[in-house]
Amino acid sequence: MNQDFIKLLAAWALFHESADEGWKSAVARGQAQQPGSMGDGPEAFVQGLAALVDEEKEKLKTRLAGEGDSVEAAPGPDLSERLDTLAFELRELRGCVESLQASVDGLAARRDE
Repeated sequence: MNQDFIKLLAAWALFHESADEGWKSAVARGQAQQPGSMGDGPEAFVQGLAALVDEEKEKLKTRLAGEGDSVEAAPGPDLSERLDTLAFELRELRGCVESLQASVDGLAARRDE
């Protein structure tokens, strides 16, 4: 398996390990929200988003687990290409989350003024 990809995932896991319980709580609160409750403020938005991301993460795990059964032990060019694509998508997702966090922080700062 591509060692750079494994290192990327390890760094990501280490970085987010401390926030795991907060994430799980946000997902649970987001799942408990009623549709259309985004008017409850930025926290409701973030919690709803967390629930959506968690749902998509579970789908991705299922897809990867299903595809993992048919992959050869030695990675071929196709697997390497797919891992590169996945790493790119993870970087894109991180950028989107950082942008969203900056927007939420901006809204919170305006509210505090």
